[in-house]
Amino acid sequence: MNKSHEVEYCNLELRFDRRQIQNLIRDLIQEGYSLYWSETDVYFLISIRSGRKLVKLRFQRVSGRYKIIGDYIIKDEKLSELLEKLINDSRGHAVVKRFKDRQIVIESIMFGEIIRLVEVSGMEHRIIYQKKPFVTVEEVIQAFQSKRAEERASVLRYELDYELSILHEAMQQNRTEDVRRSKEKLESLRIEMIQLEL
Repeated sequence: MNKSHEVEYCNLELRFDRRQIQNLIRDLIQEGYSLYWSETDVYFLISIRSGRKLVKLRFQRVSGRYKIIGDYIIKDEKLSELLEKLINDSRGHAVVKRFKDRQIVIESIMFGEIIRLVEVSGMEHRIIYQKKPFVTVEEVIQAFQSKRAEERASVLRYELDYELSILHEAMQQNRTEDVRRSKEKLESLRIEMIQLEL
């Protein structure tokens, strides 16, 4: 065990199936860790003996799958590697803080990939790496369409108000045919409004 090694895992958002937990248990046993696990209706717990410390990984059952919960400080390099493999394999999200020589390196991970790397030394912060946002043609088209959708929604409100006043007038004058047409028009406007809100 490397005594200078210390990693903290925070804001974990990892979801996986039972097979991935079984693979983690198999990998831990192959690496020579002493461990035991238990399961309830709500939790799956893995207790791992790492030197003199006992690390308890908690998995919560969420609709047939599992989600890891809690923050973890790991001082065992191999155990850190296995936890990071789990983050990567499940394409999960996490904030990983690596402590070394009065310095902290913070990795922000999304979908199993580092998107930002910050080095903190005392009061100083230095961004080592930040993934540039990748914009696809489809996203650009959606952005334009959403602006048009906003413009159409504001016009649609006026159309709805106008059609409601026509309906009101037709109802007051007992013009059943105009009432029917106005209700059909209002229904189509309502459907369009719902579609724009999605």
